[in-house]
Amino acid sequence: MFDTEIIYEVVVFSIGDTKAGTKMGKLQLKNPEDDSLLNCILWEEALNRFDSKIFRSGNKVRIVSGSFNEKYNNCLVSALELVEEAPIGLNDEQQNKYFHEILNYVQKIKDEKIKKFVEEYLLSHEKEIKIAPAAKLMHHNYIGGLLVHILECCQIGENIVNTVFQNINTDNLFAACILHDIGKIYEYVVDEDSGLINYDENFRKEWISHSQFAYSLCMNNDLKKIARMIAAHHGRIEWNAIIDLNEKDLEPYMYIVHHIDDLSAKFGRTNVSMLK
Repeated sequence: MFDTEIIYEVVVFSIGDTKAGTKMGKLQLKNPEDDSLLNCILWEEALNRFDSKIFRSGNKVRIVSGSFNEKYNNCLVSALELVEEAPIGLNDEQQNKYFHEILNYVQKIKDEKIKKFVEEYLLSHEKEIKIAPAAKLMHHNYIGGLLVHILECCQIGENIVNTVFQNINTDNLFAACILHDIGKIYEYVVDEDSGLINYDENFRKEWISHSQFAYSLCMNNDLKKIARMIAAHHGRIEWNAIIDLNEKDLEPYMYIVHHIDDLSAKFGRTNVSMLK
């Protein structure tokens, strides 16, 4: 008998198709008491009973009815109750704060050409950047999540160059940290009322990925080293990198944005509730 009093936190949720052509929901929950993860399946019949807002990352939910496996780490959910709704993202004050902290990093760029380009791009796309998520599912997937992710990358990069790799060009590093995911302002569509995130199908028809967009943006503006850092930031071709870090004889600077991005995605303030 499972404990219906456990309050879980929604980690990620996605919907796919079964072989029979019906919809299937995959829901991952976290038990905050021990940080254990519970992987759940919801068949189409169960999905139809819920408002999709219940599955937003950070929400607190209770499993009312379901079938667990023997190890209690998988569950077929038939009834779910929303206990506490998570914030849908950064409020206006937080958005302004993060945006201006990112602009402060732009001011640390000494090369006037790079600084002017990055600053003008941010200011001309301020509204879109302030509300964009950094992902649909995996990390910083809330209104303003891109702001948080960009700032974390700049902060991690600054700490690295101040303590370990002092010979890295900080102008290129800060610019790459700021621009590496900028294509996400076009890749995702976020509902500002519900906080739900979807892909923009028009973007996906024109671009392979947000990495390709940012790489092209920098190449077209003669920022070639920054473009190459961005091209490698997903690490592997199968992860949508343009330059695979398994290639031989790559210059050391090519690796740094990948590792910075990965640290923020895995260990940063990935959930909006962490910003409280």
